[in-house]
Amino acid sequence: MTGYVFVLLAGLASGTLSGIIGTGASIILLPILILQFGPQQAVPIMAVASVVGNIGKALAWWRAIHWRAFWAYTCFGAPGAALGARTLLTLPASVVELALGFFFLGMIPLRRWMRVRDFNLPLWQLAIIGGGIGFLTGIVISTGPLSIPAFAAVGLSKGTLLSTEAVASLALMISKVATFQHFGALPWPQIVQGLIVGGTIMAGSFIGKYFVDRMSVRTFDYLLDIMLVISGGSMIWTGLAQ
Repeated sequence: MTGYVFVLLAGLASGTLSGIIGTGASIILLPILILQFGPQQAVPIMAVASVVGNIGKALAWWRAIHWRAFWAYTCFGAPGAALGARTLLTLPASVVELALGFFFLGMIPLRRWMRVRDFNLPLWQLAIIGGGIGFLTGIVISTGPLSIPAFAAVGLSKGTLLSTEAVASLALMISKVATFQHFGALPWPQIVQGLIVGGTIMAGSFIGKYFVDRMSVRTFDYLLDIMLVISGGSMIWTGLAQ
């Protein structure tokens, strides 16, 4: 019982963090879920919890969603996630995690270069990027540190960025979860556990909204850079450890 309570508290804390910077729930929760349930159950539980958590962020910022960016991102992203989830059954993820880790770190100077030159990606380029990120979403547990800069490159920020990324990631995660279910990798007990953990992440999303509403754009950008450093470092560490 103590272990379950700790998982739920961690879900609330990670949901609050994710509600502020757009990602981070999976990075915090997955090691805890592995300790509590084992690695074979942790990944599908986290997939279901991520669906519920993104529903929470989408509801918290519903009126701020940039629907054109959403459709551009998911038109290739959702099929890509299904393909990536299928590939996950046969492909080792260590090389992918190493590449993503270095890419996350490289995104920090790139984001600042784009901001100085007031450069925004057109939506057709976001669609192509969405297909690639969707495929990676099917393979690794979290690509939030990759999708957040992608939407920021379109010119979105704060609530509009968080809400649009959340509803787009929701579409990709539903595609991934459906693929797991189709291939028998997601039994009902893990679905129920994922829904319970996801409920705490959803609650944290609304707490995070309180802080973002009172945060400057400059502070928000600094938090995104910190998130990229932490995420990139953790991906590289995981890839080297495998």
